[in-house]
Amino acid sequence: MFVIEDELKKLPTTPGVYLHKDSLGEVIYVGKAVNLRNRVRSYFRKTSQQDPKVRAMVSNIAEFEYISCSSEMEALLLECNLIKKHMPRYNILLKDDKSYPYIVVTTTEEYPRVYSTRRMLRDGNRYFGPYSDAGAVRQTVRMIDEMYQLKKCRQTEFKKDVRPCLNYFIGKCPGICIAEADKESYDKSISEILDILSGKAAGLIRSNEKKMKEASENLMYEEAARYRDYIKSLRALNETQRATLRRDEDIDVLIPVISYKTNVVAQYKVRDGKLSGREITYIREEYADKATGSKGLSAGGNKGTEILASFIKQHYPEMSSLPKEILLPSHIEDEDLIAEMLNAVNVSNAEAGSDKAHKTKITVPERGEKKALVKMAAQDSIELASSLDEKAEREAERRYALRNEIASLIERAASISGNAPFLIPEEDDREYRIEAYDISNFNGLDTVAGMVVYEGRKALKNDYRKFKVKTAEGDDYGSLREVIYRRLKRARAGDEGFSKYPDIMFIDGGLGQVHAVKAVVDAFRIAIPVVGLAKDDAHRTRAIVFDDGSEIDLKENRLLFTYCSNIQEEVHRFAITYMSGVKGKKMLKSGLEDIPGIGPARRKNLLNHFGSVDAIKKASYEELLEADGMNSKAAESIVEYFASSLDKTSDR
Repeated sequence: MFVIEDELKKLPTTPGVYLHKDSLGEVIYVGKAVNLRNRVRSYFRKTSQQDPKVRAMVSNIAEFEYISCSSEMEALLLECNLIKKHMPRYNILLKDDKSYPYIVVTTTEEYPRVYSTRRMLRDGNRYFGPYSDAGAVRQTVRMIDEMYQLKKCRQTEFKKDVRPCLNYFIGKCPGICIAEADKESYDKSISEILDILSGKAAGLIRSNEKKMKEASENLMYEEAARYRDYIKSLRALNETQRATLRRDEDIDVLIPVISYKTNVVAQYKVRDGKLSGREITYIREEYADKATGSKGLSAGGNKGTEILASFIKQHYPEMSSLPKEILLPSHIEDEDLIAEMLNAVNVSNAEAGSDKAHKTKITVPERGEKKALVKMAAQDSIELASSLDEKAEREAERRYALRNEIASLIERAASISGNAPFLIPEEDDREYRIEAYDISNFNGLDTVAGMVVYEGRKALKNDYRKFKVKTAEGDDYGSLREVIYRRLKRARAGDEGFSKYPDIMFIDGGLGQVHAVKAVVDAFRIAIPVVGLAKDDAHRTRAIVFDDGSEIDLKENRLLFTYCSNIQEEVHRFAITYMSGVKGKKMLKSGLEDIPGIGPARRKNLLNHFGSVDAIKKASYEELLEADGMNSKAAESIVEYFASSLDKTSDR
């Protein structure tokens, strides 16, 4: 048995990290300490001045662990790693643990490419980001693609007599594979792109303005329009820029925006002395004490500094390029230590080739233009807080309205099916879980099914499932019965991938499909309501169909119409994509693997070498031998196979 008073006496006085745990053994808080004994004991001292968040957390601590470290810096780094690993409830966390997008320029290649990615690798390439707005990333990459002819493929070496891809013929690639690219011009383009992504586009805008004027004077209006569009895109990318500093400096200004409904960190980016944009990172706080009903950090002055410290420790170590200075409105805990950690990140980035070696300092300016910059950002954040509250309120209203609509739908479906009355527990704020199914086939063959899962408006893609129909190919009703039977059987057998039952099932189709699924659900004696999503002649979601044949006309309910349409389109896309893959593999197998001596390895090598089955058909004996893994016997087998197939076709 873990006795807290006894365990406190055993704590060392060295630096380290401590982990508080609840009665289930879940880590609920991770902290760093210069002196483990003093820091951990401080939580259990009864005082009226203790923060409400701390009181709520302490009431849930059943045990704790600690890890001794040799230095405070080592403890800080370990704390960061453990917070990311455990995502503790009482730590301040970035709202999403998802990966954010970067833009990468593959500077390690002779002819670099530009594309977006969600993984930053230590591969020597230049990474820009992470960005919180994935849409802006796509727009930027698209703009670069329109402005410059760049290589799109991953290949760095090309064989002789290679045929260029479509990008070359439509003017999107300079023809590197056929040695038509001008290396000097290509390198100049990459240099300009690096400037654009670094927020240094002013010179490029002036250059394009000059080119646009010259083209217009020479009556080359199409070319002038092209430069005009480039200028427009560049200005859109830097539309928030204005002069703020006399010196060309790279600075981030961080402002905590704390409102009644929303907590965020506003990150104002200054590049080359110009304010080049603002990014918003939402903060997730789950400091709930069920006994007292308290939620959130205290409204005192420490809240903003605690949020900023957590943001810096979690956000900047993931970046490929750090600013030289971070301006804050007030000092944070462990400020010097965190700055030291950021400098270690800078050293690591420089060694990986993704950034030049420099130091990053954390500053709270007291006067001058940097103080004015922080003041300007703080004033902007006041308006931002108001708009975020309005947005959060609208989002909450939509969420509540949709939840009520789904609850009413489940209640009606359950009542029609004769299940127990469905009631909405007011204290249960969870989103309802929905599973949607669709059958897809190709002329009655290669029948598959897709299952997509939603909780409220959120698609849970990790819970999506695919089924290849085995016993009822070509029969929609029979296919649905087989798929639902397999799904429920695996759940009953304890398969974790199917362990969560839905609150309701959506079936693509009408009354017949609903009856087919309902028969299987009833056979398992599980009270899951089933409804159909029927389409009109234009293949748009028309109505929700119940087991008794009654319907909800979605023309009169815009909210449900949009929601159900999105789910129906998603499950259809998922199922048909799977069916296309199954069909493609089957066709590929019938095209090559029926040939004696051609197995999966040789098939892969042949496709890599020739690009398609048609090209393999047309290849000569000598050309086939050039592919990896081929010998004379295998090449003869291919030639004979396709020759005999041609003879059979001509005989018909």
